[in-house]
Amino acid sequence: MRFTPEELEAARDRLVPDVAASGLRVLFCGINPGLMSAASGHHFARPGNRFWPVLHAAGFTPRQFRPAEQDELLAHGLGITNVVARATAKADELTAQEYREGGRLLAEKVARLRPRWLAVAGVTAYRVAFDDKKAAIGPQQRMLGDTRIWALPNPSGLNAHWTVAAMAEEYGRLRAAAFAEGGGA
Repeated sequence: MRFTPEELEAARDRLVPDVAASGLRVLFCGINPGLMSAASGHHFARPGNRFWPVLHAAGFTPRQFRPAEQDELLAHGLGITNVVARATAKADELTAQEYREGGRLLAEKVARLRPRWLAVAGVTAYRVAFDDKKAAIGPQQRMLGDTRIWALPNPSGLNAHWTVAAMAEEYGRLRAAAFAEGGGA
């Protein structure tokens, strides 16, 4: 999909609906939708975003899905949401207050949907949203009810110090934990 600069700018502040259902194994949580995601209506839609290749390389999906196929994740026990719902060109346009409010709303969503794992793709966003300044990549001590939390590297192409292979390894650790609980793939 190609969008003009005007179409992308018109997508600012738009919401991208969650891909979610009750009882998922993993609810992936991005920071917030980018303008390409808001314009297309699909999560992680920017061509340089590595979410879809990493998800496949980590073994979560049988093949690399395209953003337009995001609803197929539900059949694999996976979903997608965001810490902050509104679309921006860059995550640095968000305020600390938006992150904290997003964390509060996310906790409510998790209480309602009860996924086994909440996987926040962006440890910095997790730190601010949940006021956990020392959080590191990996499983967290904090839980939301019965839901465990895992902080993942942000798959944005701007996060260049994490390679696809290194991200796939970390996402794979989450996959092993999520699917070790109760079997199934």
